[in-house]
Amino acid sequence: MYTVSFLGLTFELNPVALTIGSFEVYWYGVIIATGFLAAMIYAFRRADEFGIRTDPMIDVILIGTVGAIICARAYYVLTSLNKFSSFAEALDIRDGGIAIYGGLIGAFLCGGLACKWRKIHPLDMFDLASLGFLVGQGVGRWGNFMNQEAFGSNTTLPWGMYSNGTHDYLASVQSELAAQGVTVDPSLPVHPCFLYESIWCMVGFVLIHHLSKHRHFKGETLLQYIIWYGFGRFFIEQVRTDSLFIGSFKISQLVAAACVIIGLAVLITVRVRQRKAEKAQPLTPAKGE
Repeated sequence: MYTVSFLGLTFELNPVALTIGSFEVYWYGVIIATGFLAAMIYAFRRADEFGIRTDPMIDVILIGTVGAIICARAYYVLTSLNKFSSFAEALDIRDGGIAIYGGLIGAFLCGGLACKWRKIHPLDMFDLASLGFLVGQGVGRWGNFMNQEAFGSNTTLPWGMYSNGTHDYLASVQSELAAQGVTVDPSLPVHPCFLYESIWCMVGFVLIHHLSKHRHFKGETLLQYIIWYGFGRFFIEQVRTDSLFIGSFKISQLVAAACVIIGLAVLITVRVRQRKAEKAQPLTPAKGE
């Protein structure tokens, strides 16, 4: 149970949604599932616009989802092995511990293979899935709020968040943060990074949803998603205090920067080639000439 102060309110927050016997269902999982359902509904409503039949799409989504969950957890575990004392603990995702980049890798790899099996053009599916990811991430980040995780360093902004959960976590990692040159007072409010990312994803969804109605080529929406999400995540990750590191570098920031650079390079290259091809096409003479 957490006592949370956030957005001018103070309230009790229980991360457990319900208990069935000795099994606890966490709000984290409920909210992630809600985000997934919202993304599914959106995908079904727009499948025809992307030239995708819904029956085979269901198979692709199911296979991609399984791959995403496995890879998201594997990515997190492999980059933070010191946090787990047993194999069973490494498998338990009910109270958090999945990495979005691992999930995306798994979704695209497994989903791509499923597209080949179900005879769906992978780039059409990836374009549609990218919009679904923005919906799912925008909703799903509130699961982090229920677990009081994915927050940042101290802030004096009016939307700063404080709870016994943020206090206890920051108090337990003072030495690690100091080694990174970060000073955080556990007794003060922190940046609600989950909120920043949720807003960033929902704004991106509205923007890219509109742009997707005027695709210039297959894969364009996917590239727009990669660039948008990577750009926002790079700056949000800057203030987070629970980042995974390679040496002195935050893994998520490195991946985010690579996503933006590569995504922009590919997007610009394809558009330039398209325009050159359009200019090179001979004009069709009017009838009667």
